[in-house]
Amino acid sequence: MAAPVGKELDRDRLVWMYHQMLRIREFEERVKRTFVEHPGVMRGHTHLADGAEASIVGSMATLGPDDQFFATYRCHGYPIARGTDVNAMMAEIYGRKDGLCKGIGGSMHLTDVSNGFLGTSGIVAAGIPHAAGAAWAAQIRKKGQVVLCFFGDGASKQGVFAETLNIASLWKLPIVFVMENNGYNVHTRTDQEDANRANGEDLSVKARAYSMPGVTIDGRDPVEVYETVGAAVARARAGDGPTLVESQMYRLSAHGNIIAPPGVPLHFPEHEAVEKFGNPEEYEAALKGDPVPAFRGRLVADGTLTAEEADALIAAVRDEMQAAVTFGLESPFPEVESALAYTYA
Repeated sequence: MAAPVGKELDRDRLVWMYHQMLRIREFEERVKRTFVEHPGVMRGHTHLADGAEASIVGSMATLGPDDQFFATYRCHGYPIARGTDVNAMMAEIYGRKDGLCKGIGGSMHLTDVSNGFLGTSGIVAAGIPHAAGAAWAAQIRKKGQVVLCFFGDGASKQGVFAETLNIASLWKLPIVFVMENNGYNVHTRTDQEDANRANGEDLSVKARAYSMPGVTIDGRDPVEVYETVGAAVARARAGDGPTLVESQMYRLSAHGNIIAPPGVPLHFPEHEAVEKFGNPEEYEAALKGDPVPAFRGRLVADGTLTAEEADALIAAVRDEMQAAVTFGLESPFPEVESALAYTYA
């Protein structure tokens, strides 16, 4: 399931990108449905990235086989695009023995080192310094590796953001910082708590403080993401240091699921624009810009795909993700004794 060989945006690569966007969307739809339809199967929080598929896939398509990446707790899409086994991912989210991390990590702490996926964290901005460490190791190895570091706009207000971008610029580390700005920090609009955004600036302006290039792109367009992040990856691979890319999109689900008390049905709440700010018009407008059907329409319109081929991809993806759900539900729970297997004194 890895990206096709070559970096040119030929038909195979465009179709691959659309296929991965479908896979990410359907995987997360199954996560959402399982949470509601199978109470108790998913224990704890999960966060969906619907609306960010183009940003995820466009970025991940720029990586070579030896490159590495870190993601946020909204992390399902990145390993899917990289080729991680979705059966193992679903089992992990269900806390099962056959999970990607043996049921220990869950939704917010996926890792697949064999695929260059070095981890995630439920702590905002925690992956930023870790990614710089991986980039420093790559620089020492001198094998041309690049690290992609994904984080939300809220992470840019954490101290480690400033510290890490500063050292990455000083040392010209081979890293690309991809800030995925979905418009909200949990339940608060970005323009309410970010001085740059409140003053009408793009958040990529933050790059100036660290003497690195900063660019803002439409994160709903996988081709624009691919071209921009690809240029930043090439720059990093050439030894010219990091870039900050602000990828703007709109999160189509609420921040996360609700862990309801006994007797209250499990559910994902409505999006903050509707539930908190009473602005359904904003949300309806965002739905019209949904990147998954938009990219399908684009590929069908230009002849890259026929409508029948696109429908066949959708049907195949639905079957794949239903099989992942079945695998996860049938996977056994870890033995109680395994709770201490990775604990050290």
